This record gives sequence, C-alpha cells and structure tokens, in this order.
Amino acid sequence: MTLTFETEHFIVKPHPKPFLPRLEGGHLRIEIKDTSIEDRTELVPEVAIEFMRLTMVVGKAFPIAMKRRGIDIIKLNYQDMGNWAFKEGKRPCLHLHIFGRTANAVKQPWPESMYLPDRGTGFYEGFDPLTDEDMSEIIKEIERIFKEEKYKDERWFCKSV
Repeated sequence: MTLTFETEHFIVKPHPKPFLPRLEGGHLRIEIKDTSIEDRTELVPEVAIEFMRLTMVVGKAFPIAMKRRGIDIIKLNYQDMGNWAFKEGKRPCLHLHIFGRTANAVKQPWPESMYLPDRGTGFYEGFDPLTDEDMSEIIKEIERIFKEEKYKDERWFCKSV
C-alpha cells in the first residue's frame, strides 16, 4: 500500500507512473477527492484556500524530506494538466503535479522544462516512483510545517488537517 497524506478535500500521493525518476527529484500529485471537479475554477472559496495552503506546505516539505533521503531537490515545478484524460474519453478531475528537480538529472535535465511525451513512446520506462520511505519523510515534514505559525488553521480559515 502506498502511503498518502489527506486533508478534508485532497490527497497527496506519489505518482504511480512518474514523469521523472525518483533519483531525479520525484513526482507527487495532489488530487481532489471530489472527482466531479475538473479544475480550480470550480472550487468554492474554502476549498480553494485549502488547496493553496496544502500546495504551499507540500512544496516546502517535499525538498526538505527528499534531502534527508539523499536527493537534493533544487527547484520544484507545479503543473495543472489533465489533458491525457481526453485520450481515454474521460473528463479530467483537478489534480496538481509537483516535480522535484535536481541539478544532476539525466532523463529530465535541469534547467530545461519538463518533457512530457505520450506514454506510448517508452520514454518513462524505468522511472521509479517515490517509495513509502520517501512518503513517510514527506508526511512527517508536512505535519511539522502545518504547526508553523504561517500555516496554522486559524490563519487560513481552515478546519484542522
């Protein structure tokens, strides 16, 4: 079972078929639990606040935790996409990709933009996802950051995570 972190409306988890290898920084997704929501324009204000806050906390936690795991992330890239759902005749639902970028990356070289060819090309073969041990460190760091003054519930008008 893959370790995840959850808030009232969102789930943070490693992408099972990542767009860059773990050793090149790793790939997380923040997914909305209500899969009828296609993109951020459909969020009610309270959920939009929760989403932004969670994105910021995960963005702070991810490189700190991965550095402890021996992977030095120097930059994060955040992307809303969902285009590939249309290839399968599906309606996309809101999710955010967070890519850790490392200086020594080979498959997704830094500082180039992410290269995202179709899955059928074989480009992603051998790209291993983040491990449960990685996620354990990330979750520990997320929980620590949520206790910081800047991210406390009352500052964000949020329910406890």
